[in-house]
Amino acid sequence: MATTDRQTATLALAHALSAAERGLPVFPLSASKLPALRSPHRDETPPVHCRGACGLPGHGVHDASTDPATVRALFAAAPKATGYGIACGRQPHRLIGIDLDTTHGNDSVAALRQLALQHLFTIPPTVTVLTPSGGRHLWLTGPPGVSVPNSAGRLAPGIDVRGAGGYLVGPGSVTTHGRYRLAPGTAHLAPAPCPRPLLRLLTPPPRPRRSSAVPASSERQARQGEGLVQFVRAAHEGQRNTRLFWAACRAYEHGFGDDLAPALTEAAVATGLTEQEARAAIASAARLTIQRPSR
Repeated sequence: MATTDRQTATLALAHALSAAERGLPVFPLSASKLPALRSPHRDETPPVHCRGACGLPGHGVHDASTDPATVRALFAAAPKATGYGIACGRQPHRLIGIDLDTTHGNDSVAALRQLALQHLFTIPPTVTVLTPSGGRHLWLTGPPGVSVPNSAGRLAPGIDVRGAGGYLVGPGSVTTHGRYRLAPGTAHLAPAPCPRPLLRLLTPPPRPRRSSAVPASSERQARQGEGLVQFVRAAHEGQRNTRLFWAACRAYEHGFGDDLAPALTEAAVATGLTEQEARAAIASAARLTIQRPSR
């Protein structure tokens, strides 16, 4: 590894340890913003959905820890890590990340401002992380007993939410697109409590429970799935990854992402993506969207 690479890895560990000292569970990330440690179950068939119960590292956000010895061990196992992820929804902060994206023509800052006017809340001064693409992450905290799900574009185009089972790229991390850094004037702040009206928007009411005697409507899911597949098939160059990611998020949010993944992959390949690219986009949507219990 080149000297610069070693310095980047050393700085990533230092930033991660600093975050862990403040009670933020962390784990190593690669320059692609994905977990730096490969899954120990990657070659197992059928796929194993393990969340770290096996005791081995390589489970992404489920590896996250505030223990310095554990954090050092994770980074020692991932010498090419260039950054770190911060697990959301976990004690003691129960972090909620509001990801304001400015790419693809989105004015997510204006969209959030409009939501605030409509629902009568203001975003308090809080930790803000500037992203290499020009976006920003707002750090908020949730109350005990409330689990905020991950979502992509549900509040408004360009506004993603990182909640239980999701993670934020920590400030000081270096990616292929640049460095994540704290916004001026926010380094001394603690994550602010999420305003109640915004929290209500982030936690939609639970769906009515079905009677055990009434089976779920597979016909409705089939119609939704076919619509998502056609949405991906209609993608033009420059839209393919975005459409596939959006469709996969919707499928996982409605509980049939794994079932629809093969059809979405086939549709994406038909538009010109490679199978590897399609699977990576769907896996990313699954990580973001599937709500997992906090630890």
